[in-house]
Amino acid sequence: MHVDIENWKQALQKELEANILPFWLTHAKDVKHGGFIGQINQDMTVVHDANKSLVLAARILWTFSAAYRFTDKQDYLNMAHYAYTSLFELFADEQYRGFYWLIDYKGNPIEAKKQVYGQAFVIYALTEYFLATGCEVALVNGIALFHLLEQHSYDAEHRGYFEAFSREWSVTDHFSLSDKDLNEKKSMNTHLHVLEAYTHLYRVWKSPLLGQKLTELIEITLHHIINQNHHHFLLFFDEQWNSKSNAISYGHDIEGSWLLYEAAQVLGNEKLLAKVRGIVISMANATLHEGVDQDGGIWNEGNEHGITNANKDWWPQAEAMVGFYNAFQLTDDPRFYDAALNSWHFIQNYIVDPVHGEWVWGVDPSGKPLPNEPKLSAWKCPYHNSRACIEMLRRLSISCDDVSN
Repeated sequence: MHVDIENWKQALQKELEANILPFWLTHAKDVKHGGFIGQINQDMTVVHDANKSLVLAARILWTFSAAYRFTDKQDYLNMAHYAYTSLFELFADEQYRGFYWLIDYKGNPIEAKKQVYGQAFVIYALTEYFLATGCEVALVNGIALFHLLEQHSYDAEHRGYFEAFSREWSVTDHFSLSDKDLNEKKSMNTHLHVLEAYTHLYRVWKSPLLGQKLTELIEITLHHIINQNHHHFLLFFDEQWNSKSNAISYGHDIEGSWLLYEAAQVLGNEKLLAKVRGIVISMANATLHEGVDQDGGIWNEGNEHGITNANKDWWPQAEAMVGFYNAFQLTDDPRFYDAALNSWHFIQNYIVDPVHGEWVWGVDPSGKPLPNEPKLSAWKCPYHNSRACIEMLRRLSISCDDVSN
């Protein structure tokens, strides 16, 4: 196993610094209009007038802040500075606070609504930028955004967070993140990434209120979002937490398993951590048994009857590698180690783009790249794959230390 780990680490380091990060450094900036290009097609055709998304902007800021913190390389810090500055110049709503969801290629708001999912990614990114640079203003802005979400988005009656609001933070009927999502008032996805953001913020700001809210988010996830019978996430809800979908997202399940455990670890509540530990192992088990193909890739979606979307997008593969390895660290079960390594092999064999660099969006059931999906877009970003490489390098280094000692 030790030999596998050393080879794995070398391959991950190469993937991160010779493939993923250089692609974004080279192709992502919009040097004419500022910020980042809204879309590049799979054949590397740039869509110059594509709208620009808050999610992509925040995820690039997180990525290069994390990359600098991990490697101490100046090029990554320069990109993080650029991303930080352009985020505020293009997306910040100075009048009503928060950040616009979508702007046009020139920087004009197209969808000025306040999508809580997007605000959460800004908190996540600002916290990482603070950790990378020590910029106190970034931390202050992240804390202010936390308070803004608690003021407007928190559901005091049923707990949890509503999905979206108008630009002025008033009620809206437009909740969904994209046309692929149900237009419901609450979702797993938003709560998962608020959890992720609050976890990261709590690392650097031990506010009792934030600790209380992070604890509550974990409890909400355990009580409402994870189905206790089959150990998958439920995806969409009304405000009273009635489930509105029977779909299973295997990528979110395995991603959520390690993010949930990380949240409980950072919180430091040993009783809660012990409870979470058993649940996330059950989630990883369920994904391993139901969501993984023989080639090691993880399918997109299913339901109680089986697989409903047999494509394998890039981001579930990245999250599966981390999630299964996290389960291995918790259990020493070699099935999870093998599943994590098989995820990496699948990424190398099918997802890494040998022609244009970075990763393809995904592959069809036969393993062929999906031809009409973008290379860069609102949802095609460097956050999942760069984070997976960094996470695995850190975790494998710990494993190497354990073996050598």
